[in-house]
Amino acid sequence: MKLISKATIDTVFETARVEEVIGDFVQLKRAGSNFKGLSPFSDERSPSFMVSPVKQIWKDFSSGKGGNSVAFLMEHEHFTYPEAIRYLAKKYNIEIEETIQTDEEKINTDVRESMYLVSEFAKDYFHNTLLHSEEGKAIGLSYFKERGFTNETSKKFSLGYSPETWDAFTKDALRKGYKLEFLESTGLTISKDDRPFDRFKGRVMFPIQSMSGRVLGFGGRILTNDKKAAKYLNSPESDIYHKSKVLYGIFQAKQAIAKQNNCYLVEGYTDVIQFNQTGIENVVSSSGTALTPDQIRLINRLTKNITVLFDGDAAGLRASIRGIDLILEEGMNVKVCAFPDGEDPDSFAKKTPYKELVKYLDENSKDFIQFKASLLMNDAKNDPIKKADLIRDMVVTISKIPDRIQREIYIQECSRIMDISEQVLVSTLAQLVKKDISDVGKKQRQEQKAFDIVKNEAPTQIQKVDILYGLERKIIEILLLYGNKTEEFEDVLLKTNAEGEIKNTTEKKEYKVYQRIFLSLQEDEVELANPLFRDIYNNLIDFYHQNESFSIEQYLMHLQPDFAQEVTDILMQDERVILHNWEGQSIFPKTKNDSISQYVSETILTLRWYLVDKIIEEIKSSIPSEPGSDNIEPMSLAMDYYKLINSFSKKLGRVMFRNN
Repeated sequence: MKLISKATIDTVFETARVEEVIGDFVQLKRAGSNFKGLSPFSDERSPSFMVSPVKQIWKDFSSGKGGNSVAFLMEHEHFTYPEAIRYLAKKYNIEIEETIQTDEEKINTDVRESMYLVSEFAKDYFHNTLLHSEEGKAIGLSYFKERGFTNETSKKFSLGYSPETWDAFTKDALRKGYKLEFLESTGLTISKDDRPFDRFKGRVMFPIQSMSGRVLGFGGRILTNDKKAAKYLNSPESDIYHKSKVLYGIFQAKQAIAKQNNCYLVEGYTDVIQFNQTGIENVVSSSGTALTPDQIRLINRLTKNITVLFDGDAAGLRASIRGIDLILEEGMNVKVCAFPDGEDPDSFAKKTPYKELVKYLDENSKDFIQFKASLLMNDAKNDPIKKADLIRDMVVTISKIPDRIQREIYIQECSRIMDISEQVLVSTLAQLVKKDISDVGKKQRQEQKAFDIVKNEAPTQIQKVDILYGLERKIIEILLLYGNKTEEFEDVLLKTNAEGEIKNTTEKKEYKVYQRIFLSLQEDEVELANPLFRDIYNNLIDFYHQNESFSIEQYLMHLQPDFAQEVTDILMQDERVILHNWEGQSIFPKTKNDSISQYVSETILTLRWYLVDKIIEEIKSSIPSEPGSDNIEPMSLAMDYYKLINSFSKKLGRVMFRNN
């Protein structure tokens, strides 16, 4: 295997825009000079995910993760570093230069990467077989054309065909150098009695891709009337494929979903493809499985609005509406649209022009309350017990909504539609919500009780603020944000006047900020106490000494992961101000840019005060307490240090309190 050249990696970092890369996966909204959105790494209602186009980094305050474009892809898509670089190169049409990989590096190649490579090969194999083999064209391509799919659509979704021969795919893969263990671990090949054969023999193929376009698994449809064989067959669960966490068509739909601020949810592969071909691209499928919270959260990264499209079959409708509660629990807005009897999204879209289809969806997409009522009222209208059950079922659904205002509005709507007192509905809702809160409270009390047992085993300690940690972190922050800026600083010089007296004089001189910090700490022989900060400080100073220019993107490119995590955390700390919308509340935090030289000087002086104060404490603790002991010398030394602290106070313009 080959390695990506350094020149290519540099080009990728220079070209990639973090807001564009992340915008493919997370719905971002402008927040001043930054973007914010819901965390893709945790389940949250309020945005804590921040992207800085200026710094070209991101920070997720809910999980603590952060970094650049590559770090995001590695965290979110679980890419290896080379995978992330290749993905970005493809996105920005950058040609990849490669160098030969060593034998040792070949041995250490990631297993997941091998599975992805096998899956990518399979996608290309099935697609080429569909388009270029006689069997593929006669059987597979003919089937897709009967469904109304064009060649362009087949290419867009990489549709394919697996030959009827027992081991055609497996033989070709082995001949091309792909290992049997990875063919088996992805489920593409099954071995029985030491004889490997193809899982998807004689089926048309639907590759299932991640949001970034990686092939995770396959769905295969049989074309014969073999009653012993399943109509649809999916890849088994594997290290790269978890069917409860993927949505078919999300790769093709993600940009349209974010742009339209709505996602159409259907059941089957062909529903997605037919809608897409008609011109409606913001559509995904749960691939015939029951909808899961993970799948809903995947959509939630792109939009808060889901429109569930159902077949006209009444039994199917009743089974499918169970997913509505899950969608509401995730705090999302849901509408429902059903097609006429005997129609499904595939068949209806096939015979309906784009404008008419859009009009139908707009006019027939109902609020879930209206939909449930219209669906079930026919059965319940002459039966008071059934009607009561229906109303109770609707209130249960409303109770799943996290937002209280939305709950109240839906209660009013339910009261109007079902012709029942709003007070009764509110009372029923309150009981349900109270029960949910009680259940949660009971669980929390149990957890707290367990925690108290552990907590009481140790004496209670009051945690003190670590001033030194904060000061050292601030020095790293200054170096990152302003290290290469040239500022005017005041130097205190000792000069002899005409009368021979030595006096302090101040002289202004320009320094690079990093030079000023480096010289100040060198002068005081100060080394940062925190090991991680000390390593980052030395790394930064070396970088400044070796490079004429400095950019965050350039620096992060070459940083080891533990350094990068801390550096990103420091850089994005100020973005909490934007998340809390202080300016909207007429609160304007002071920015460090107001006076960088003053900010640097104050930070260094405060650090010096802290260190001097520690020295004083050490001197005092070393003074003998016995009567008659000679304390004059240490007391004199301590007084000299107190004078130094007073000089710091004058320079800072505030009283310095001792650290105790």
